[in-house]
Parts: sequence; structure tokens; C-alpha cells
Amino acid sequence: MNEESRREQAPSDHAAQALPEYAERVLDVAELIPPGRVMTYGDVAEWLEEGGPRQVGRVMALYGGGVPWWRVVRSDGVLLPGHELRALERYREEGTPLRQASRAAQGHLPKLDMRRARWDGGDVGSGGGGHGDGAS
Repeated sequence: MNEESRREQAPSDHAAQALPEYAERVLDVAELIPPGRVMTYGDVAEWLEEGGPRQVGRVMALYGGGVPWWRVVRSDGVLLPGHELRALERYREEGTPLRQASRAAQGHLPKLDMRRARWDGGDVGSGGGGHGDGAS
């Protein structure tokens, strides 16, 4: 997806601004993640060899609407608060590995099975620097 398309998906107060270079790079990584797989915010930062989980999370919150945002996740596998049902629908469509929630879990929402769903970027011919340490 090009920068102009991403800006159309971004919140209106940011749409008039040029997409920051770091944000563009984060969004590029999000687009590389195959359906049914995920990377954590920290994995994306490690892949880019720049920033950290909070910076990646900020980019996704501000500009991530035009990319597969549901594939960039928390390291504990908890679904993104406020977007759980939308993300869950995508995970089920893509066959992303999930773990059933315990009956004690609030809302009984499943979590991502991070051991099986986490993608390390190994299938990409050329990418950023580090490729995370998640299981394939």
C-alpha cells in the first residue's frame, strides 16, 4: 500500500501531514506479515533495528488503519483492547492460532497462541535487520 492510501486510512488530523519515515517502515513490516501469523510490537522494532514496542504501538495507533493492524500484537497474546471482536473475526478468517479463554477470563475471549502464531520474518527474501526470535 502506498503512502497516499495509508494517509486516507489515518485519522483526519494526521492525514494532511506527510507520513513520518519511521511510520512508513513500521507499516511496511505490518504488510509483510502473512495471513494467520503475527508479530509483536517489539518484534517489529527489532526487525527495523530502531525504536521499541511503544514507538511501534504509537505508529499503529495513529496510522495502522490501512494495513493488517491485527497482525501486530501484544507479546502476551491478549487481543487489542477496544478492537477485540474485529481482530477476532480477522484471526478466524485467516486461521490464526488461538487459545481458548478460561471461564474465569473476562468476556471469555480467546488469546493468540503466540507459540504457533508468531512470525519471525524468515520467509521474506529481503527485509529489515533483525528478524525477531519467534517460532515459525
